[in-house]
Amino acid sequence: MVGTFYAAPNPESPDFVSKGSTISTGEVVCVVEAMKLFNEIESEISGTIEKVCVNSGDPVEFGQTLFLVR
Repeated sequence: MVGTFYAAPNPESPDFVSKGSTISTGEVVCVVEAMKLFNEIESEISGTIEKVCVNSGDPVEFGQTLFLVR
């Protein structure tokens, strides 16, 4: 396990993105917590979120697919 996936910046906030969201390059799409550091993950591409592949609070690893983007 590399870290923990979080879909929102905090429990009271809405998710950064969800299915159907339009994203652009450089936009923050989630946060991954690793060793008590919260790292904002930015999109490398532009498009529309087709699927969020993990749930908030799930452990994630290097190279794991987090989102499917069209």
